[in-house]
Parts: sequence; structure tokens; C-alpha cells
Amino acid sequence: MLAAIALMIYDSGQSTRLRFLVGTLVYPVQLAVDLPVRLGLEALDSVRSRRNLLSENEGLRTRQVLLEAQIQKLAVLQAENARLRELLQSSSRLDDRLSIAEIMGMDLDPFRQRITINRGLLHQVHVGQPIIDAHGVMGQITQVNLNTSMALLITDANHSLPVEVNRNGLRTVAQGTGESRWLTLPYLPRNADIREGDLLITSGLGGRFPRGYPVATVRTIDRQGQGRFAQVRAEVTAQVDRSREVLLIWDHPPLDSPPPESVQPEEESP
Repeated sequence: MLAAIALMIYDSGQSTRLRFLVGTLVYPVQLAVDLPVRLGLEALDSVRSRRNLLSENEGLRTRQVLLEAQIQKLAVLQAENARLRELLQSSSRLDDRLSIAEIMGMDLDPFRQRITINRGLLHQVHVGQPIIDAHGVMGQITQVNLNTSMALLITDANHSLPVEVNRNGLRTVAQGTGESRWLTLPYLPRNADIREGDLLITSGLGGRFPRGYPVATVRTIDRQGQGRFAQVRAEVTAQVDRSREVLLIWDHPPLDSPPPESVQPEEESP
């Protein structure tokens, strides 16, 4: 009892220093005892964190790939919408009957400039029908199937079409060169009134292409060559190597429309 009373009296006054000293001496022992447990917990947390990070990174990479694919598709859709708006704006300025078709394939032969579209007999497509894009004349239908058709581009070496200079009405013939962007005007005399930058449009002669559609822009004129004719090259206005959609032109009344009434001559009075 006396010892207990003495310890209580001592604890109330001087025990703080003793506890501090004992705590300081005991701390390394506590640290040594606690260290393995703490290292084990940290290692376990590290492994769990690494697994979570790997899983999260894998999920983020997958999401990034999906988002990039969606962004690419969005860019394609935006470009397609822009092309369709151009086509619709182009068709709104025209009086002919028009229909949008999509290009399904292109002839890879460098000497044959042809495309396949997804319109055919079921859509009233006919041989010789002209096609255009939002920027100008592209070609004409040469073969018609049930649901598809083949068109010969104006840049094909075997294709020619009557054109006229929009500036002065000078008429000539534009012939394909086999190159995807160029036409030549082989029948213009040296003194013809034609300049670089002149716009060539369809003249309507021959009954194949309606008049007034842009065809090409004159780029080079060589009047110094041999012969009587100048060497003129023109760049087509249509995007024959980049367009995805084309417009089919019907320059005659639709097949389901009634024929115009014939006019009967008036009878002469006796």
C-alpha cells in the first residue's frame, strides 16, 4: 500500500519524464515489431494498386480506340453530309429531273476511266444518261443492269463531248486523255479566241448532255506547235477521282408523266 501510494504521488508529479524516456527507448522495438506487418500491407496494396491500374489502363486504351474509331466515322459522316449538301444545293439550281446515286466501284485500268453506281433499270436509268457531281459533268451511262449501272467518265480516252466557251460561246469538242483530271481540245485553230481560265460548259449539241453544265477550266494553251491547231489542255471541274455520290440527269419528262397533248391544225374555212 505504501508503494502504491508512493507511485501515485510520484506519478502525479514526476512520471511524465519517465514515460517520455521509456517511450523513447521502447520506440525502436515497436518499430521493429511493426515493420514486417507494415511492409506486407504496403506490398499487398502495391500489388492491388498495380492490378487496378493495369485494368484501368486496359479499359482506357479500349475506350480510346473505340472513341478514335467513332471520331473517324464522325469525320466520314461530316464529309458525306458536306458532299450531300453540295449535291442538294447544286440540284436546287437546276430544272432537270435529278436523282442521287452512290459510286460502288471504279475501274482500276489506267486506260479506262469508268465507275459503277448503285442505280439501274429499277430506277429508270438508261444508256446514254449523263451524270454529274456537285461541281460539273462526270460522264454518261454506258451499261445498265437491274440494280447497277456502269458509266464512262469524260476523262476516258475514248470519250468526247461537245462544249462551248462560257465567255464567248465558242464551240468545240473536249476529248478525254486517260488522265483522271485532264481533257484536251484537239480541234481549236491557233487563232481561236480562247484564254487560260476560260470555263467550258456543255453546248447541248448531239442531244446527249443538256446545255449549260460546267465541264472543265482551260489551264494551258500552246499555239507554237506544228499543225493548224493549238494544243489546249483543260482541267475537269468535277471531282472524278474523289466524289462518292453523283447525280443522274433526266432531261426529258419522267416516264410516269402523261405525254403532252398534240396540237391539231386548224381547219381552213371554205
